[in-house]
Amino acid sequence: MLLLPVLALAAAWSCTFPLSGGQRVEQRQVALVHTAVSRRLTVLVVLFSLLLFDGQAQVLLQQRQPSLTKRTSTTAVIDCKVEAIGNFQAAYIHWYRHIPTRAPERLLYVTSTAQINYDKDSYKDKYHSSKRGKNTCTLSVKDIREDDEGTYYCAYWHSVGNLVFGTGTKLIVSNKGNSKPENSEILQTKHKDQLLYVCLIENFYPEVIRVQWVDGADKEVTKNVVKGDVWKSTNDKYSVSTWLTLPVNMTNKNYFCKYDHESQENFKLPIQDSSKTPSQEEYCSTHSGNSTVFYKDYLMHRAAHLVYLVLLLKSSMYYVIVLFFIYRTRTPAKLPGKKT
Repeated sequence: MLLLPVLALAAAWSCTFPLSGGQRVEQRQVALVHTAVSRRLTVLVVLFSLLLFDGQAQVLLQQRQPSLTKRTSTTAVIDCKVEAIGNFQAAYIHWYRHIPTRAPERLLYVTSTAQINYDKDSYKDKYHSSKRGKNTCTLSVKDIREDDEGTYYCAYWHSVGNLVFGTGTKLIVSNKGNSKPENSEILQTKHKDQLLYVCLIENFYPEVIRVQWVDGADKEVTKNVVKGDVWKSTNDKYSVSTWLTLPVNMTNKNYFCKYDHESQENFKLPIQDSSKTPSQEEYCSTHSGNSTVFYKDYLMHRAAHLVYLVLLLKSSMYYVIVLFFIYRTRTPAKLPGKKT
C-alpha cells in the first residue's frame, strides 16, 4: 500500500513544470524533465522492493517426500515446508507439475487470503491447495489416474524475477506399494593415507531416493563425494551406492550417510570407528553377507554393461566387413589394358 502514494506523487511531479515569466518550456526540456522523473521513479520502486523483501535472502522450500506411490482413484497429498518467510500466511505459494520432455506447467497458486486461483478451469476438480500451521502448504491430487504421474513442485516469488522452487515430489501411479530398503550399511576400506566409505542401500521401491553425506551438524558434505546411479537389483527393486573419501587425519569427526525414501525419511547411518577398518584384501575376500552381496551385485552390473559394449563394437565391425565384401562383389572388375 505504501507504493500507491509514491506513484501518485511521482505522476503529479511528472506533469507539473513551473514556467518562468509565463513562457512555455520547450519540448526538448520537457523530454529531459520526463527522463529525470522516470529515473527517480525507478529508483523509488527499486528501493521499495528492497524494503519489501528485506530479510528474506534465504527462502527455502522443502518437500519431505521424494516420491509418493498411490493407486488409481485415490487422493495424494503433497507437503511443502516454507522456511525463512516472515509472514507465511501473507505469502503466495504456487504449484507446478513437470513431465519429462515438457516444460513445467503451473497448476494454481494460493493467495494471502487462502484463495485458490487455477490456471485452467478443468483443474478445479482435480487439485486443491491449502495452508496449514505456521509454514506448511499442501497440494491434493484427487481421483488419481495414470496420466497424473509427474514431479510436483511448490514455488514462491522471493523477489522480482526470482522464483524459488521446492525439492520436488514425484507422483507414481501403481498398485504396488512402496517398500523400505532391505539392507543399508556403510562399507569401508583403507588405501594409503585415505579412507574410502561406501554407503550401500539395497532393494527398495520405488527407485526415487535422496542420498547425501552429512557431518555432525547435519550439514551436507559435497567434497570428495561420488554419487552412483540407481540400478535395478532383484524382484523389481532398486539399489544405490555413494562414496566418500577422507584423509586419515579427518576420521575423528562424525559423518553420516543420510537418505530420504518414501518408506523411510531422514534415516542416518553412522560411520564406524576407523581403527577397526579392514585391509583391502580382507574387505574384498573375508567379509561375508552384505559386503559380498554388494560386490556381486554391483560388479555384475558393471561387467554386464562392459560386455554389452564389447559385443556392440564387435557386431559393428562385422557389419562394416560384410558391407565391404558386398561392395566388392557388386563392383564390375576392370579388364586388363582396357580403358573405361
